[in-house]
Amino acid sequence: MSDHYGHNVWEGLLDDRGGGVHARVQRRKDGHRLGATVWELEPGSQGIAYHFHHGTEELLIVLRGSPTLRAIDGEFQLQEGEVVHFPPGVDGAHRVSNPTNEVVRYVVVAANASPDIAEYPDDGTFIAVAKTNSQHGQPFRVYEKLEDPGYERGVAE
Repeated sequence: MSDHYGHNVWEGLLDDRGGGVHARVQRRKDGHRLGATVWELEPGSQGIAYHFHHGTEELLIVLRGSPTLRAIDGEFQLQEGEVVHFPPGVDGAHRVSNPTNEVVRYVVVAANASPDIAEYPDDGTFIAVAKTNSQHGQPFRVYEKLEDPGYERGVAE
């Protein structure tokens, strides 16, 4: 099938992201927000850090294995075929890990917002990204420690 129409979640090489995490991003580059990423976690992988988005909404579908989902209300073992929705905001916080002895594969479909901010509560950091270029001509991307509430910088009233 043409790249314009689709890809098979079972075929093709996945990029090594380190820590037993592999992924292949399937995102149209012509302005559409909807995208998908196929993720594969090796046994014992902790996956991507616990996080949530302020603008992006995500839907996870388990294809293979039994990953553990850490969510705002606890940890849950997912089964093949399960679907989980992550709304924008703290209620959509999540981390997928693989404490089993088998490979886990899942797909995350996302309505990618631009700009978007993702927070990482465990280490108090955030990343702000946009598909548009910054004033320096490069795609906008900022990764920083989140200051304590009160936000001394540029308080809006």
